[in-house]
Amino acid sequence: MKTKVMRLDENNIDEHVISEAGDILRQGGLVVFPTETVYGLGANALDKNAVKGIFEAKGRPQDNPLIVHISKMKDIEKLVQKIPSVAEKLMDKFWPGPMTIILKKKDIIPNETSAGLDSIGIRMPSNKIAMKLISMAGVPIAAPSANLSGKPSPTDIETCIEDLDGRVNMILGGDNSEVGVESTVIDCTINPPCILRPGGITLEMVKEVDSNIYIDPAIMKKPDKDLKPKAPGMKYRHYAPKAPLKIIKGDLNKTIEKINEMVQNYIDAEKKVGIIATDETIDNYKKGDVVSIGSRKDLNTIAHNLFYVLRSFDEKNVDLILSEAFEEKDMGVAIMNRLKKSAGYDIINLD
Repeated sequence: MKTKVMRLDENNIDEHVISEAGDILRQGGLVVFPTETVYGLGANALDKNAVKGIFEAKGRPQDNPLIVHISKMKDIEKLVQKIPSVAEKLMDKFWPGPMTIILKKKDIIPNETSAGLDSIGIRMPSNKIAMKLISMAGVPIAAPSANLSGKPSPTDIETCIEDLDGRVNMILGGDNSEVGVESTVIDCTINPPCILRPGGITLEMVKEVDSNIYIDPAIMKKPDKDLKPKAPGMKYRHYAPKAPLKIIKGDLNKTIEKINEMVQNYIDAEKKVGIIATDETIDNYKKGDVVSIGSRKDLNTIAHNLFYVLRSFDEKNVDLILSEAFEEKDMGVAIMNRLKKSAGYDIINLD
């Protein structure tokens, strides 16, 4: 398959290019497009054969449901059975934006899109190119992240090209993704609603809408292999760099000491080691390939940089990656969720 790559200015979007991309989607093709979370791999959500193409292009497990993207509030009525009042309040406050709401689906959504579930995740992105594409395509777009399954999600066009060139019809490029991690997924088929995947909209933020909303405690633990996932990212290993990743968790001074000790041992064994540090700690590491992911005082920037940093170690061909841990509150919950999955839950606890 020949992939057409088009780079767009988000402040001056070429509607001829978007129109062509919309034609591809209506005809059952695949289009990669930017969103504020990560880049998405899109197909017509109502066309089961087009949706099958997503799974084939990514090598994605068939039981991993997709999220459906819309551009207008009225579009959701065609897709779901009913919208509880708490879901309406969440949409009013956080849409368009990095939040997905799970609701009971109508039959118009094929089982291929929902992975056989009777529910579906719906999102309205805020990215200008994404919104224009959905609107001009005239169909809801099913879209997971635009990467090969299991690898870190893409936040820039170059990563999408690296993974999906020759596998999709078109790649639309815009700015790098603003948030840098996938959307927060909230299950509103139950009461109180439950966060199934942490993201750019934090627990603290949604509690302002409904104080009873909670995070599923299972999402920070290694998933059951027999789990039937209700949302993307719940079951399989995701976001994994080529090299094994270990998380060192505990008092920061002890963490630095432990990482330095491990780095020396690996260097003695002629292994190349990558270190995920922060602005506050980077000067404490004298050996290894050290990268600062950002300041601990700005977790949003750390989330924004996370997948880019993980991908950068692939280019450096390290044998192992050691990462500091982060406090699991606010945006730190999403960061640690992604790090743990990247590491296959390989965590060294020092406390």
